[in-house]
Amino acid sequence: MSYLEYTVKRVPTGISKVLYLNWAILLLVSAAASVGFIMLYSVAGGSMSPWVEPQMKRFALGLVLMISVAMVPIWFWRNISGVAYAVSLLLLIGVEFMGAIGMGAQRWIEIGGFRLQPSELMKVTLVMLLAAYYDWLDVKKVSRPLWVVVPVVLILLPTYLVLRQPDLGTALLLVIGGALVMFVAGVNWMYFAAVAAAGGGMVTAVFYSRGTAWQLLKDYQYRRIDTFLNPETDPLGAGYHITQSKIALGSGGWTGRGFMQGTQSRLNFLPEKHTDFIFTTLAEEFGFIGGVSLLSIYALIIFFCVVSAMNNQNRYGAILTLGIAATFFLYFAVNMSMVMGLAPVVGVPLPLVSYGGSAMLVLLIAFGLVQSAHIHRPRLRS
Repeated sequence: MSYLEYTVKRVPTGISKVLYLNWAILLLVSAAASVGFIMLYSVAGGSMSPWVEPQMKRFALGLVLMISVAMVPIWFWRNISGVAYAVSLLLLIGVEFMGAIGMGAQRWIEIGGFRLQPSELMKVTLVMLLAAYYDWLDVKKVSRPLWVVVPVVLILLPTYLVLRQPDLGTALLLVIGGALVMFVAGVNWMYFAAVAAAGGGMVTAVFYSRGTAWQLLKDYQYRRIDTFLNPETDPLGAGYHITQSKIALGSGGWTGRGFMQGTQSRLNFLPEKHTDFIFTTLAEEFGFIGGVSLLSIYALIIFFCVVSAMNNQNRYGAILTLGIAATFFLYFAVNMSMVMGLAPVVGVPLPLVSYGGSAMLVLLIAFGLVQSAHIHRPRLRS
């Protein structure tokens, strides 16, 4: 019996596929979203509007999409990876010409009354295409220069378009997420070491060029760097957001001030308290224990994704699952680093918790792909 025949015969069919869902991931994703509902209720002052009710509807729709995507065989998603990537790229180009502007950036596009952020969709379709590429490519060619150039181009094309919006946070997630897929696919670590060394050299050159005739950045850009490194130098200006965020994080202590008792959020000192900075509200009201509890949920989601990938003999499904797990990790790692002052404020939402439609739906679709890879993986006969 061939491997293909073995695979087809051992994949569950029909309604029985529901029994093969990775229920641990499903329950953990629901738990993270529930934390979001609770925090949105708090920042709204004990009201279901304007944020909780729409967020719950989006999550319900997202769950339906997740399970629907999970029921479709993984080979189908592999076969349409190129089309999905191309559509996402066209949508990013469309943002250039007819994108909706919000908060000083042009990142959204109106489709049938729904406002979509194509860059969020690209995070998933990029992983899909890279996984399909490495599934198709001979393992012996993975680290050869010619075959390394192809995924690099696939990563840099959308990154350039996203930077024009401008959206530095998403651009970083695309680059790092794509690089992580290349790494798990087996690309030689020397390539990454060379890029890291070049990046370190560039950062060093930027700092050493300050005040010279060949200064690489504008003066105002250096001032932004100064503010990031020491926000107290401009506490009422550029450093205001991160200063208030640190105050909220510190005031929560071990157990927090209590549900709906956070002064920073209740008195509107916190910026974007329902989106990018919602973690600080959680930390202020539920303290260190609350923050670690949410982080534990995230860590368990990644753990079960990695376990699923390790047990998957289908190369596409395994790489896809690891790539989505890496993208999910980058979401919360960048957001938490940002609100703690460990990274610049770049506008990355806290996954499944921050208020927002595109990020929520795209993430749930991504976990639907993880479920599809889990359900349709080869299984041993009982």
